[in-house]
Amino acid sequence: MALGKPDPRYTHGKKAKANFRLAVKVAFLCLAALWLVFVLDALFGLKLNRFGLRPGSVPGLIGVVTVPLLHGNLSHIFSNSMSLVVSLTAILYLYPNASARVIPMIWLGSGLLAWLIGRPSLHFGASGFIYGLLAYVFFSGILRRDMRSISVSLLVSFLYGSMIWGVLPIRPHMSWELHLSGAIIGVLLAFFYRKWDTVPVIRYDWEEDDSVPEWYPGDESKDLDVPEDRR
Repeated sequence: MALGKPDPRYTHGKKAKANFRLAVKVAFLCLAALWLVFVLDALFGLKLNRFGLRPGSVPGLIGVVTVPLLHGNLSHIFSNSMSLVVSLTAILYLYPNASARVIPMIWLGSGLLAWLIGRPSLHFGASGFIYGLLAYVFFSGILRRDMRSISVSLLVSFLYGSMIWGVLPIRPHMSWELHLSGAIIGVLLAFFYRKWDTVPVIRYDWEEDDSVPEWYPGDESKDLDVPEDRR
């Protein structure tokens, strides 16, 4: 597989740097919203977790919208904070056009699929949403042939590769259904939007030249002086 080298005028220009700063700001604003909900819930005893996802329950469908906003304790929200910032920054910066559709579809789709396949208990947390974002970023990089996207995919696998165990039912108090649902939605969307946000790559003249160079060894038998009766 030939990897394209992204045009530095596209990836290192002023516009690219501005887009990266904007992606970081948006990611931190989303994180601030999660923390605001958590702090208000703790201060006023709102018990918002009752609005989490309840698979198989019609009233529990409200969790499809609310589940990423709700966390059980400080440890829970802390564990999701950095991965949310990283995954949101990556998808907003690398895939700005697709992200406007992908992000809401992962948000709602992960909850809806978990509602269909999940255990009949209360599910909450942003981890399903994060699994979807990371899956999208990882597989989008694999499906594209530019070094920037693939580099980010390798970085994601290095930082969060161990999260793959989160899609298996190995911890009874962990919503692996949300994790699995988010990952499935992220992978499907990566395939669907694989042709969006393509990066201009550098093409060299020699890449377009299919001619055989003079120095390349050819069929030397043609150059031998062979007698006519032995040909």
